[in-house]
Amino acid sequence: MKLARLGPFGAERPVVLDADGVARDLSGLTADIDGVFLAGGGIRRVREALEAGTLPVLADPPARVGAPVARPGKVVCIGLNYRAHAAESGAEPPAEPVVFMKASDTVVGPDDDVRIPRNSVKTDYEVELAVIIGRQARYLDRPEDAAACIAGYAISNDVSEREFQLERGGQWDKGKSCETFNPLGPWLVPASDVAVPALRLRSWVNGEARQDELAGDMIFDVPHLIWYLSQFMVLHPGDVVNTGTPAGVAMGLPGQPYLRAGDVMELSIDGLGRQRQRVV
Repeated sequence: MKLARLGPFGAERPVVLDADGVARDLSGLTADIDGVFLAGGGIRRVREALEAGTLPVLADPPARVGAPVARPGKVVCIGLNYRAHAAESGAEPPAEPVVFMKASDTVVGPDDDVRIPRNSVKTDYEVELAVIIGRQARYLDRPEDAAACIAGYAISNDVSEREFQLERGGQWDKGKSCETFNPLGPWLVPASDVAVPALRLRSWVNGEARQDELAGDMIFDVPHLIWYLSQFMVLHPGDVVNTGTPAGVAMGLPGQPYLRAGDVMELSIDGLGRQRQRVV
């Protein structure tokens, strides 16, 4: 099952894609795919309605695909969560998850343009597995408790400006929170439909392969991350957790081929779809 939001920015309509890829309208069940929907058993209700055949086909579905969850309360990110990426960044694998925040208004659709910030020369791409929270996670007792708090998964592009992030002092956030810096989607796939360790994360720039690694290679797996984060902050339904990127980012490649206007990024994760962004 694939949940999506279609339409112009700020006016997306909630849909579910059936087994044939046909968009079926969820407006009769919910106004949007958001924290309230996820916390209220929305995924279960959609599955039941889909199996019962009661959801109408969305006539003339809009071409634009929005982020699969309405603006999250927060976007929490994990850094250096793949050993090869830590090595290419010149860092040792961390003993505990590296945590930073990303402004929630960075979240855009999976195929929306990505804007290079003013005065930027080191804008970079990062394919990541995004976790969408479905139930409050607060002081979880153990990693095994995390599963009940996860609604599903999506593709995230944790776009980063490396000079702002690493060379301008302070925290990483200012290199992570520029506008359009978090394309998300195209779909939210329920957690019950996803086998995380086998997921293959890949990215390309202008058709050239850049990243290719399995989610099972994470230093800290998803249950550990959600448990860990819950010790420091409350994760609410609709929040997004970006779980780290594999090796192959521009910062770690020979010549550091950072993004320039006119470049095209493509990202995919098995079963979660594909993104394509033009850099402007």
